[in-house]
Parts: sequence; C-alpha cells; structure tokens
Amino acid sequence: GEEEKDGQQEEQLFYIQKKITDAFEVFDHECNKTVDVREIGTIIRSLGCCPSEGDLHDMLAEVEEEEPTGYIRLEKFLPMMTKVLMERRYRPVPEDVLLRAFEVLDANKCGHLTKEELVKYMTEEGKDFSTCSRKTEDFGAVVCPFSGTSSMEHYAPSSRRPAPSSQCQDILTAVDLDSSSSQTRTRWYS
Repeated sequence: GEEEKDGQQEEQLFYIQKKITDAFEVFDHECNKTVDVREIGTIIRSLGCCPSEGDLHDMLAEVEEEEPTGYIRLEKFLPMMTKVLMERRYRPVPEDVLLRAFEVLDANKCGHLTKEELVKYMTEEGKDFSTCSRKTEDFGAVVCPFSGTSSMEHYAPSSRRPAPSSQCQDILTAVDLDSSSSQTRTRWYS
C-alpha cells in the first residue's frame, strides 16, 4: 500500500539524482563538484530536457552564486534539476509532432529541406531567429555537409543522430497542425 508507494518514490528519486550526478560529473573536469556554466545547457539537454533559451537562463539564475564565478556547483544544481525531472518539465516535442511539422515545411515532399529553406524559415517566417547565436551551430547539426540538405531523420529523437537543439525544434514546432480541422497554420513559439 502506502509504504510500497513511498519506497517506489524513494527509488525513483535515487535514480534521478544518480542520473543527474553522473551527467554533471562528465563535465566536472577538475573533479571538484563544479562545472563551467557554459556546460549546463548541454547537461540539461543530456538529461532529456529541452528548455527554451529563456527557461535555461532562468535555471542558470537559480543555481548561480550570488557573485557569479563562471562555475556551477553540484550541490546547487542537483536540487533544481531533481525538481525539474520529477515534475517532467521541458519535455522534448514528441517525434510524431516534429515529423508532421517537417512534412508541412517540406512542400515538395522530397524528404528533406535545403539549407536555404532552413535559413528562410529561421529568418523570414514568423519569429526572427536571425539574431540567434546558435543558428550556425544548429545548421551544422542538421544539414548534411555533402548534400546541403536536412532530412526528416535529423529531427526524429529515435534516430541514431543526436537530437537537434531546442532552437531547431522551435523551427519545426512552429508549424501548428490544427487537430480540429485539416487546415495547417504556422505559429512561432519562443
């Protein structure tokens, strides 16, 4: 009954905290329970969370020292990240939604987008992504250097390739498929 439920919650909490600690320690190069603040986004995403840049900024503000040192301590990161994972916040967009969005953007139905099309969607359509400092990095993650195109498999979390950053997911989730009708409309999320 109740004791069994409490035992399961304790086990889940232990598992989550171990997962967070293990991910943190990958970037703790000095083995002193600290990581460079610039690595926090990578750690958070490695734990299956896809916060927006604004959410990431808020998370960093929560765990930074009053006088920023450029490093984040595990003792501050662990409780914040445990809460995030326990509450299942910042979940990635489901694969089927990403694939449907990609199909809408792939007007020619050829199974890929060109780099030029990605640039167009990021800079001309809806929200202006042109000032995003990660834009070039995102293109490198999703555009094949040989063909100059990006195929749907780049966006599928179950593919063997790393998932695109939250910025690229923003592009694809910008296509909102209205479930109450067959119409498709474009809406950009921040």
